[in-house]
Amino acid sequence: MSGDFKEAFRKAGHDSAQSQPAKPQIRETYNAGKAGYRGAQPQPAQQVRAQAATAKFVLERNYTSQAEQIIQELKGSRTYQQFTTSKIRNILAQVSEIYNDVIAGHDDVLSPDMQSRIEYLKVRLVYECGREPYVVKPFVDKAGLLELLNNIGDSRDDFIKFSRYMEALVAYHRFYGGQDK
Repeated sequence: MSGDFKEAFRKAGHDSAQSQPAKPQIRETYNAGKAGYRGAQPQPAQQVRAQAATAKFVLERNYTSQAEQIIQELKGSRTYQQFTTSKIRNILAQVSEIYNDVIAGHDDVLSPDMQSRIEYLKVRLVYECGREPYVVKPFVDKAGLLELLNNIGDSRDDFIKFSRYMEALVAYHRFYGGQDK
């Protein structure tokens, strides 16, 4: 891997070992010529889960298109038919409240108080997922909301982008016929 790519991966939060695609594990056996030899063996479930956990949800520059795609993918599911904006109304209100305070400030770095409020926002989001595991949780998982919140840190710009992404999700939910009860 060239130096420029290594630097880009490092800045994106990946080390060079993680940036390489995973190679399938192949189990060689002396019985390779016999019937029933399968070559590459499936990975254990723990490895698959660990790889999925390291995959990051990345909010692109065109986050509105990303939000639209997520809503379109979710809208065909049965559980999504029960998903209403009111299921996450408190969270949306809390995002907006923090957003207003962040916009009013001029620092590039979020204060410890703002970071604490974002942490509490995560708690509220997790609570709503637990309350409605078959309705809210698929939305939160597909949209990558918890992962995005975890990656904000003290970045004002990342929080602003997150809150606008949340607004885009709600807007597309409503645009594509989502209920607002």
